Amino acid sequence: MNVKLDCSKITLGVRYSAPVFFDDGQNMFLAAGHPAKPYHIEALKRWSVPFLLTEGHPMSEIRQTFVPEDDGLEELEEFEEDEDIGELEPL
Repeated sequence: MNVKLDCSKITLGVRYSAPVFFDDGQNMFLAAGHPAKPYHIEALKRWSVPFLLTEGHPMSEIRQTFVPEDDGLEELEEFEEDEDIGELEPL
């Protein structure tokens, strides 16, 4: 479900988890995961865009609420070669 997004929510560097569309719902304003740049903000002002539409959420908010405590990764042990390939018996 598309949510109306006030244009003031588009600030420099903000990223959304889903594409952001112009008020017509067809033309994309900002791709998912891409940061808003100065020209995005200027375009909104210049064209007097009333609102934007998205099904996503600001990614900065998502990152603030989800912070993994343990990534579950372990350090790998060093690999030791037991035999020289020339010493192997043919099959």
